[in-house]
Amino acid sequence: MSSNDEVREQKATRPSPRVLARQLDARKRILEAARGVIGDLGFAGAQVATVADIAGVATGTIYRHFTSKAELFSEVLRAVCERELDVVRAIAAEEGRTAAERLHDAVFTFVARALQSGDLAYAVIVEPMDSEVDHVRLAARRGLADAFAALIREGISAGEYPEQNAELRGAAVVGAFLEGVVHPLEQSLLTLAEREEVGEEIAQFCVAALTKRA
Repeated sequence: MSSNDEVREQKATRPSPRVLARQLDARKRILEAARGVIGDLGFAGAQVATVADIAGVATGTIYRHFTSKAELFSEVLRAVCERELDVVRAIAAEEGRTAAERLHDAVFTFVARALQSGDLAYAVIVEPMDSEVDHVRLAARRGLADAFAALIREGISAGEYPEQNAELRGAAVVGAFLEGVVHPLEQSLLTLAEREEVGEEIAQFCVAALTKRA
């Protein structure tokens, strides 16, 4: 086959801009619908048929975009986790503030946002998942741990914290605020003041845990 034939073949199989736009729109609606269904029913209760109905597409359309239910839910989870990780990283990167101040605010903000999300946050943080989906959650936790470890190293270098294993302490901080938010998420909808109170309590605990060597 000549190079000209290959080019013509590629053009023939490439979707037109209009078709591509429809495909991207359908994918976006599917992901938005899946996020809503997971928030309402959790990962275990969410069904592809329900997602398709809400997104306004056929069930087969979903499987043209995602090879399985696990892949769809993994993509939803990845988007949620990446957004929250971006928020934490943005706070951690703020200039002109101590590492302890940024660590406090990163924990406080994560907790407050989780409590505001309610059932979706509970599903993401607590609910058992298929191994393929849970792999995404574990990767997100590692990302959070790395972000907090970097803050702890900054605090050590600045003399705010004593010498300690930043990687282990960063992972412990993530474990502390993720576990700390579970019980509040199980309660009825919290007011803004209650969410802030929980966030402040957990943030203060995490900051205090780093001030002593042992």
